[in-house]
Amino acid sequence: MGAIADAFAAYAQPLLDQTDGSLEQLNKAFAISQLCYNLSLTPEDHRDRALSEMRLTLKMDDEEFDDFRRTIIVPMIRRHEEMFPQMHRPSPIGFSQSGPSSSGPSFRTPPRIETRTEAYRKTDRYAPCPCNSGKKYKFCCGKNRR
Repeated sequence: MGAIADAFAAYAQPLLDQTDGSLEQLNKAFAISQLCYNLSLTPEDHRDRALSEMRLTLKMDDEEFDDFRRTIIVPMIRRHEEMFPQMHRPSPIGFSQSGPSSSGPSFRTPPRIETRTEAYRKTDRYAPCPCNSGKKYKFCCGKNRR
C-alpha cells in the first residue's frame, strides 16, 4: 500500500479492531472511518448540519444516533486531530477556509514577488547565477528576462 493508504488504515484501526473480520463488517468500518475523516475536515460550525443529515440517512432514532455520535464519531474526529495535526492548522497563504459563504477553501491572488532580474542586469546568461542557486543565470533568475 502507499503512504496515504497506510495512514488511512492506521486511522481506521480502532473501528477495524471491533469487527469480526468479515468483509461486510470491514467495509462498514472503512465507510464509517471515511465518514469521520471527512467530518473532521469539515469546519466545526458546519458539522452539526452534516450530522443531522447523516442521522436521517442512517435511519437511527435520536437516542441511537446520540450514542453513535458520542462513542464513534467524536472519538474518531479527535483521533484525526491527533494523527494529522497539520490538517487542522490555519490555512496557508493563498487559501481561506472561513469565507462568508464558502464551505471549503477559496483561492486568493498570491502576493506579487518581485523578480531578481533587475538586480543582475549585467550578468552573462551562461554564467553561474549570482543568487548562488548553482544554476546558470539563464535557467534561474534570468529566465524571465527575455
